[in-house]
Amino acid sequence: MDQQRSPLLGSLTVALAASLFGTLGVISRNAYGYGLTPFGFVTWRAAIGALVMAGLIGYGLRRGGRLVGWRSLDARGRVSIGIAALMGTTLNMAMFLAFARVPVAIVLLCFYLYPAIVTGASAVLGWERMDRLRGTALVVALVGMVAVVLGGPGSAAGGGIDPVGVLLALSAAGSQAVFVLISRHGYRDVPTDQAMGFILGAAAVIAALLAVAGDGPSSLTLPLAIPGLLALLLFGGIFSAAVPSTLFLAGIRWIGPVRAGILMLFEPVVGVLLAALFLQEAIGPVQAIGGFAILGAAVLIQRARPAEPAMLPAAEPEPGHAPDEVARTGTP
Repeated sequence: MDQQRSPLLGSLTVALAASLFGTLGVISRNAYGYGLTPFGFVTWRAAIGALVMAGLIGYGLRRGGRLVGWRSLDARGRVSIGIAALMGTTLNMAMFLAFARVPVAIVLLCFYLYPAIVTGASAVLGWERMDRLRGTALVVALVGMVAVVLGGPGSAAGGGIDPVGVLLALSAAGSQAVFVLISRHGYRDVPTDQAMGFILGAAAVIAALLAVAGDGPSSLTLPLAIPGLLALLLFGGIFSAAVPSTLFLAGIRWIGPVRAGILMLFEPVVGVLLAALFLQEAIGPVQAIGGFAILGAAVLIQRARPAEPAMLPAAEPEPGHAPDEVARTGTP
């Protein structure tokens, strides 16, 4: 199918990917209800996603693709993909720990501060100019962040939101920002599926070590004794990691990175709605206004940088630098 003739299909593909990623908050919270720890959840989800990506890599190799070995990378490429794997791991750890402490909506809205962080860091590094539009977007995002954190219904009574959970969500945004910055130019020679497979595999190994050290081996074997939990993890690894990543890559080839980056804002919208429906978690009116401000700032930032790759949320591959190229980097 000609990509140029299918803008609607491309948009729907990206929106579906964002919607699938938006299920992660509800999936993780239900897994915790079975007794699984956040480290155990990250281990299982990343391992299942890595196995699916390994299958996709094998399929690509049979169709004439090439396998990029570690030795074929220069020093910069090795360091860059190593940092990307570390950031992908810390991102997953922080985000799923945050899901265990604060409402899903708060985690997602805090996380979507990362486009503003990327823009600010890019200006400091001299990679892009801080013009009036970008400056306005940064201010709007920061004001929205304050509204999200302080505008909850319990704030006036002194209860407020768990500050540790908020810091974890913000640290996830910071890890994603570093991931995007390092991935733009660091390891372009590594195909997306191979980069994602490596990053997901690294996350699974590190999370497994932390799970065993902190929670004991039973935290990893628990799903084998509970069929419902295992089914939930299989869904999360396949349909909230590998499948939406593939869908996003397909969509980016139809509609381009800027439009795709904006459509990825469906993720927090879907996440908030699912949390309200299945977890009975609601946000206050001030927080809702703050959330709209953060997402609006993300749209402004995307509009201000049409020549750059889209800045993507957790678990999506970053698109390639030309419409007909295979994307060169990804996030777990």
